[in-house]
Amino acid sequence: MKRILLLAFLLLGVIHLNSVSGQVKNPVPGPDQQSIEKIEKAGGHVIAIAQNDNRLEVDFHLQNSDVTDQSLVSLEGLKNIYSLNLGKSKITDAGLAHIAGLTTLNRLYLQETKITDKGLVHLKGLRDLVYLNLYGTAVTDQGLVNLAGLSNLKNLYVWQTKVTEAGIDKLKKSLPGVNVIIGTEPEPKK
Repeated sequence: MKRILLLAFLLLGVIHLNSVSGQVKNPVPGPDQQSIEKIEKAGGHVIAIAQNDNRLEVDFHLQNSDVTDQSLVSLEGLKNIYSLNLGKSKITDAGLAHIAGLTTLNRLYLQETKITDKGLVHLKGLRDLVYLNLYGTAVTDQGLVNLAGLSNLKNLYVWQTKVTEAGIDKLKKSLPGVNVIIGTEPEPKK
């Protein structure tokens, strides 16, 4: 009888907690809804990275084949973007000017875009950037110079770019902890 009574109280407690938790407001302030609506109208998708974390993941990747530089204007209203995926979109170097102020950006996907060395200058202020994917772009060794001050950068993808081993070696002198993924194993030096 004591066990049944104990189980009943536990069950009532769980039911009560579930009903109360549905009524509690999230203490983390939500993102600007108008900015999110602009991003979604521009072809993007916005989600919070976690229920108790107001940082955002913004994804334009394959959402809309018409995502262009102008689409990125919608990002300027949000300052808590953690991850931004622009892969396979029609953005160019000029479009990257719209992300220069996203100082909380941790992950940036630019694979298979029209980005060149000129666009990478806009990434200089992204001090929290840990991951950068430049796969299939026209970036060269000269563009990597713009990344030398990104001390938190840990993973850089340059497969199918115009980056050379010499450019990678030079970048690693500034960022010794960076892991540069070139897509193939380099030939052993003789």
